Amino acid sequence: MTAPTVGALDEQATAVLYSGARTANNFASTPVSDEELAAIWQNSRWAPTAANSQPMRVMFVRSQGGKHRLLRHLDEGNRAKTESAPVTAILAVDTTFHEHLPHLLPIRPQMRDVFEANDELREHTGRFNSALQAGYFILAIRAAGLVAGPMAGFDHDGLDAEFLDTTTWKSILVINIGHPGVNPWFDRLPRLELSETVCWA
Repeated sequence: MTAPTVGALDEQATAVLYSGARTANNFASTPVSDEELAAIWQNSRWAPTAANSQPMRVMFVRSQGGKHRLLRHLDEGNRAKTESAPVTAILAVDTTFHEHLPHLLPIRPQMRDVFEANDELREHTGRFNSALQAGYFILAIRAAGLVAGPMAGFDHDGLDAEFLDTTTWKSILVINIGHPGVNPWFDRLPRLELSETVCWA
């Protein structure tokens, strides 16, 4: 039996996802379609998660009324950029993600009961793995030919009460999505070098 092989992205595709990608701070008025947003989710869901738990959930906000409700929960410095974005995604962790484990992990359906019985384990697993999925979500936005503006500066409790009060979701990150506007980038900030951050054993 031959071992499988995987392909590698070319230099241009790698730049789209990593070295050439930038956080957008203002957006063009070009709309983002339902199909584009669905594709972003479809690609982001392949992130590896513990026990295949997939705890991240998404709410897309793009109506004028929804944006008005959202803006008042953001830090002041995040409001103008969010107002210019055609879509803003609220990324959340589902605090009852473990209820899906019999379906998502059929080889170990008893993991649902393990998480049900351990609040600390459930909260840590949900938070860590939804954050991991959020990173994939940003890459999926870039892969769709769009730009992302992730923000952690918001009132979590206020936003949750405004948008998620009928769910078991808790917000973790807000991401503006769209096409770049005029002068959308700040100057590129430095990155640490390999010699400062990597070692071998």
